[in-house]
Amino acid sequence: MPQRKICVVVTARPSYSRIRTALQAIQRHSGLQLQLVVAASALLDRYGSAVQSIEHDGFTIDHRVYMVLEGENLVTSAKSTGIGLSELATVFDNLRPDAVVTIADRYETLATAVAASYMNIPVVHVQGGEVTGSVDEKVRHAVTKLSNLHLVSTELARQRVIRLGEPEETVVVTGCPSIDIAGEVAAQPALDFDPFAKYGGVGPRADLSNGYLVVMQHPVTTEYDEARAQVEETLYAITQFDLPVLWFWPNVDAGSDGTSKGIRVFREREQPDHLHLFRNMLPEDFLRLLVNSTAIVGNSSVAIRECSYLGVPAVNIGSRQQGRERGKNVIDVDHDRAAIASAIHEHSRRGRPDADHLYGDGRAGNRIADCLARAALTIEKRLTY
Repeated sequence: MPQRKICVVVTARPSYSRIRTALQAIQRHSGLQLQLVVAASALLDRYGSAVQSIEHDGFTIDHRVYMVLEGENLVTSAKSTGIGLSELATVFDNLRPDAVVTIADRYETLATAVAASYMNIPVVHVQGGEVTGSVDEKVRHAVTKLSNLHLVSTELARQRVIRLGEPEETVVVTGCPSIDIAGEVAAQPALDFDPFAKYGGVGPRADLSNGYLVVMQHPVTTEYDEARAQVEETLYAITQFDLPVLWFWPNVDAGSDGTSKGIRVFREREQPDHLHLFRNMLPEDFLRLLVNSTAIVGNSSVAIRECSYLGVPAVNIGSRQQGRERGKNVIDVDHDRAAIASAIHEHSRRGRPDADHLYGDGRAGNRIADCLARAALTIEKRLTY
């Protein structure tokens, strides 16, 4: 019996960490052939060059798709989606996959799903059914309606996909593949590398032995013109703490120029001696950095997903993760420096939260590969085993 060709499109730094263990499981599976497409900001150095991590992990990349227009505003986001749709259609025509896997809720995810759908290629959506703020939720639900098989992270997400009208038998709870990596890190949590020596970055080096903060704050697409003011509130909040701060650059979204400019102006004006900036890390290194931190601050989903599993205190700022299921590790605040600082202090008072397996048990990658091998994928919304 010929192997089923599964084309996975990875388009951003977070997308790779969300799907890596599934890629490994697909590669190992005797009934599957992995076709890997790397696109968009995953190829760009200024956004962390996730492609280097992909190659480091030994994956063969079948196609690279350059599709990001400069500008980081609403117009360039829309046009980049169109470029992606056009370029990915050519890639799919060349690869002739039996199914295309798309991840989560970004504009590149939408381009992937539309291109495959119009070419009568079954679409598999990982992480559908979740509720978040901004335009991302609209994109996620639109991709759900374009998809044939839904591999979701939680039972509540499964129920949402079914309420959107998808046949119940096409919706499978696999857990989130990023939790697989978190499980490996939880088993060996020691910070066994020097992040400054290994990843460079910008800013002074610091002694991390007495605690540190990790910050990852992205612009909110529907509030993109407020991005600079919002990040400044976070920057001034963290100056109230005598702790090193390890800050990661934002995603390529409308408003990211404002976020980046706010960080650069703050560094020039205040010349902080405790702030170090990184572009990217291997997923397991990043999670080890998190599990040994005092807290994570910002609006990244990693604070909600992986950090709930790892029991890392999280201060979630603003509306970007609004409505997403969360564990007891999260305190939600507005873009207000006093509220952000107060939440960090509150976490110090509470102590370390218990681990929460809300988003999975560490075996999602194998479940995803098994579903892809067994599902009778067709362009009709039916699934049998």
